[in-house]
Amino acid sequence: MSWDWQVFCEDTMERVAVQGCFGKDGGITYLDWMLSAWGWTVSVSLLSLLLALLLGALIGTLRTLPDRPLVVKLGNAWVELFRNIPLLVQIFLWYHVVPSIFPAMKAVPGFVLVVLALGFFTSARIAEQVRSGIETLPRGQRYAGMAMGFTTFQTYRYVLLPMAFRIIVPPLTSETMNIFKNSSVAFAVSVAELTMFAMQAQEETSRGIEVYLGVTALYIISAFAINRLMAFIERRARVPGFIVAGGGH
Repeated sequence: MSWDWQVFCEDTMERVAVQGCFGKDGGITYLDWMLSAWGWTVSVSLLSLLLALLLGALIGTLRTLPDRPLVVKLGNAWVELFRNIPLLVQIFLWYHVVPSIFPAMKAVPGFVLVVLALGFFTSARIAEQVRSGIETLPRGQRYAGMAMGFTTFQTYRYVLLPMAFRIIVPPLTSETMNIFKNSSVAFAVSVAELTMFAMQAQEETSRGIEVYLGVTALYIISAFAINRLMAFIERRARVPGFIVAGGGH
């Protein structure tokens, strides 16, 4: 078996090797294309993560509000709905069904629809982690905030949520890595991310091994970078002496 890594230096139109492996004068090599696809993958992942964190934090918090059974039920419904429908199905719903119900959505780019689908899907998982993090805290912390005269909003903002987020950093690490890997389903609606690049480049070059190994390497690099970043955050945010399993100090 002979491998030809020179394939990444070929011009995508003329199929001739380009010195330096980067296109010039408007030309695009397969390396250019792969790095561009990597950029799309990172963009989808980061925007989806931002949306998931905002919604997950809000919904997870609402599910722990005392004396608000309706709000809690609505939060639970959100989690069960988006967590139990396969991600690929949700993307197809956003891409094919939602625009047919709301015609204005037909003008929305597929990239945005993927961000919404992936963000909502992951928000349900983060909401469950936020809820668990808050409920893991000793009840005395909530009562302490109330005794100081804090409103419910202030108690969550200054007492409960800062501690809860420090506790759930490890599971958030897994979700951050998962959202990056799950972004690969964007190829189903023609978003030019890494998986779509791999499929199309393999068909054009017949060099599937080289192409898929190159894409795999970028996924590994991205996952490793995320893991190291989250490990750093975890070390800085760790609550000394807190034992999650025991629910206290």
